Amino acid sequence: MILSIKQHSLFQLISAHLIEYPTPSNLTLFWNYGFLAAMCLVTQLLSGIALAMHFTPHVDLAFLSVEHIMRDVNGGWLIRYIHANGASMFFITVYIHIARGLYYGSYMQPRGLVWTLGVIILILMMATAFMGYVLVWGQMSFWAATVITNFFTAFPVVGDKIVTLLWGGFSVDNATLNRFFSLHYLLPFLIAGVVVVHMAAVHNDGSNNPLGISSHADKISFFPYFFIKDTLGLVGGLIFFSFFVYYSPNSLGHSDNYIPANPMSTPEHIVPEWYFLFAYAILRSIPNKLMGVLALFASLLVLLLLPLINTSVVRSSLYRPLYQKFFWFLVADFFLLSYLGQAPAESPYIEVGQVATVYYFGFFILLVPILGRLEKNLVSSI
Repeated sequence: MILSIKQHSLFQLISAHLIEYPTPSNLTLFWNYGFLAAMCLVTQLLSGIALAMHFTPHVDLAFLSVEHIMRDVNGGWLIRYIHANGASMFFITVYIHIARGLYYGSYMQPRGLVWTLGVIILILMMATAFMGYVLVWGQMSFWAATVITNFFTAFPVVGDKIVTLLWGGFSVDNATLNRFFSLHYLLPFLIAGVVVVHMAAVHNDGSNNPLGISSHADKISFFPYFFIKDTLGLVGGLIFFSFFVYYSPNSLGHSDNYIPANPMSTPEHIVPEWYFLFAYAILRSIPNKLMGVLALFASLLVLLLLPLINTSVVRSSLYRPLYQKFFWFLVADFFLLSYLGQAPAESPYIEVGQVATVYYFGFFILLVPILGRLEKNLVSSI
């Protein structure tokens, strides 16, 4: 009897959140990316667990164990390429998901908690991806770890202690690799937990919609309408993902990572993975090391301010022509910063990066509150 009640309660929970969940009827394909990001997380978890069974977190064996996975493990090359390219797919979907939220005002109340949890997921993703990048123990992985962790020395008093804690010693070595392997394995489960809370908050506050109107009107059940729409998006995402896995598996990585890590040989240009490049460009554009590191962290944390500093009463950019234009400038600015992040640290790239950095922070800190008031006054005058 108790078991049947529990089963009934479980069925009600699934039905309420996946079948009968009331969803705004005007959602577009841009609302697919949250579901696609969840599928990417599941893919990364499963492929990561499979890889961990064969990976050896030791400086003398890590690179060789990756080659062992590629050459000797049945289907190992496929699992490794799925995991490596899956990280890029994950970031592509999350970046589009965030851009959609910015365009349609998903950070506005009452969805401030939903937005905040989403930013926390992004930060955890970046930490997880960085640690996973190091595990390959190739040239670019080793030197990226050395350079990035050294940035913490910019913090007075505690900087050296933080670096020593991260390294587990006085250089990037075996203790560092073990630390990063442990954290890279555990953090995705923390991300999954935050994702569950994020989805619960979405279902509690209601989904946003392209028009930005109340989400409590004109709703239809999630199944079968949006289940079919999400399935269509999943098929398209799998086709896009499969192209990289089967036909261009190394195009999103760096060729130097196929060279074993050598502490005695520094690569000509040290660059992180493509999804870190915009933040790396911001870091390099500021000549002061401490201010550059603070700007690096601020490039993500500034997103948390949006629910607090927003002044607009109109949610969707469809009815905010000024905000809409500046938003597309921000998208262009993001791509420009990503390009500059892999360019040489010299003129004119540094100067252009400084201008792009000013606009990046200016959009969030100045333009969002100013445009909200300005457009409010324009609507009032009409």
